[in-house]
Amino acid sequence: MDYKQIYEKIMGIDRNIRLITICDRDGKIMYSGHREGVNKLLTEDESKRSLELAVNSWKTRSLLEPKLGKGKYVLAEYKRIKRITMPLGDNHLLYMTAEVAADDSKIINGVRELNPQ
Repeated sequence: MDYKQIYEKIMGIDRNIRLITICDRDGKIMYSGHREGVNKLLTEDESKRSLELAVNSWKTRSLLEPKLGKGKYVLAEYKRIKRITMPLGDNHLLYMTAEVAADDSKIINGVRELNPQ
């Protein structure tokens, strides 16, 4: 899997995407980057903790897959950003942040077109 190429394609979906991190299901970062010129809101340690929480939440939700089906995405909207977590293939997670003004449906559907499930 060419993580940098995936990163670049996803960044091209919407100029409001701030950050993309691709990790395995255990949270090991395979590739991560911010859009140039973006003002980082969290420290490096806070960013790692946020990713860890998202990965652990995804694992917890996966326990319900037999009854609910496979998770497609999780969207969290905060005052200053939106955070989208979704599977990337069977073995990876995609963790993104975007500006509040971002069209989250456009981003989610764009990723799905790149990553059919």
